[in-house]
Amino acid sequence: MKISIIGVGLLGGSFALGLKSVEEGHYFIGVDTNDDHTTLAKKLGIIDQSMHFNQAVKSSDLVVLATPVNVINRQLIEALNLLPKDAILIDLGSTKSAFNKIVADHPKRDQYISCHPIAGTENSGPEAAFSGLFKTKQIIICEKEKSNKVLLDTIVGIFKKLDMHITYMHSEEHDRHIAYVSHLSHISSFALGLTVLEKEKDEKSIFTMAGSGFSSTVRLAKSSPNMWAPIFKQNAINVSLALDAYIKQLQKFKEIIDLGSEEKSYELMEKANEIRRVLMGLEKG
Repeated sequence: MKISIIGVGLLGGSFALGLKSVEEGHYFIGVDTNDDHTTLAKKLGIIDQSMHFNQAVKSSDLVVLATPVNVINRQLIEALNLLPKDAILIDLGSTKSAFNKIVADHPKRDQYISCHPIAGTENSGPEAAFSGLFKTKQIIICEKEKSNKVLLDTIVGIFKKLDMHITYMHSEEHDRHIAYVSHLSHISSFALGLTVLEKEKDEKSIFTMAGSGFSSTVRLAKSSPNMWAPIFKQNAINVSLALDAYIKQLQKFKEIIDLGSEEKSYELMEKANEIRRVLMGLEKG
């Protein structure tokens, strides 16, 4: 297949490297607004050639939109308009409802497959990409019934070759759930980073006391604002509801700590420990 990667950063680059590692014969075209990115992506073996958007889409069997969600908003219709007959368009964005509404009435709607790989790191750019990013991770496919079955089977086959676990769901359900298990964790990390940075203004030695617990919790605060600000805006209703629920839990902890109740704080933490059982079950599954 001739495959165009629109946005040769962490996700797009890792998709290309992952597929190259398990299957030969594909030719990868890179498209990026940053020329340094396509130059580096070619040097790193992510892509074979760079092109402009229109030229790349017109000459592809598969087009992968791996840009920020506010950019995907614009690119979806442009890509479908240019997409050759029997070619496939997918996106790797973290929100899904808006995209499916945008393409709903397009005559080539059935050539689009709405995807979200539950994979990533706090790093960005072509240099962050690696072949194993998608291995054993979940890939969510939304509105599968609106996609051409032959084309859908082709994409499912690719994700299986990447050793991904495939889940199907409605786009609105996806956006509601992802607000809790992904978007909220990023906001929490950004907020913790800001809290400690504010304290560091007065107490310069605070970071000398930061251990592995702090580092792992705040790791996501290093994520790209270019990517995450549009996600928070696009999934604002669900993110706001998730934040309300999270703030209520934080308030419970504050009230218990203010009361000095070790017993009640123990009860809350013991209840939270149930997440271990859930996560272990997911890992085994």
